[in-house]
Amino acid sequence: MVFNLKKPSNKKDRKRVGRGIGSGTGKTSGAGHKGQSARSGVSIKGFEGGQTPLHRRLPKIGFTSHNVEKQTTYVMNSSDLFDLFESGKLDSTKLIDLDYLKSAGIVASKKYSKLKIIGAQVPNQPVSVKVHKISEGCRKAIESAKGKVELEGQI
Repeated sequence: MVFNLKKPSNKKDRKRVGRGIGSGTGKTSGAGHKGQSARSGVSIKGFEGGQTPLHRRLPKIGFTSHNVEKQTTYVMNSSDLFDLFESGKLDSTKLIDLDYLKSAGIVASKKYSKLKIIGAQVPNQPVSVKVHKISEGCRKAIESAKGKVELEGQI
């Protein structure tokens, strides 16, 4: 039967404004009398009655880099790379480049188009890497372990 259905107790009715004096929100519909805030289409968020707003009183902090090269370069630490060899997630006999790291699931994002390796940990076995940039200590460490470092293009 339809007449004895009840709505769920966790549902609250929306406020219906402008529905008569007895509703409590009739006549001016909760907007008060006259003035800017009583008009439609007016937004005064952040306005503090002429006082300088809080968002202008506080100092500007931080910095957003718009360097596209920085955002598209995947930086990897050599110790993390060599840990992946030891755990068996990467094969040290293959050429290590960005495509191989993506196919192995190490680099998940498609936004990276360049690879940079930093750090100076010496690998246990010879490794050949193809990178866009590499730190001097990492290059020496790989070459001292009879590995090869190939640079694709300079950043």
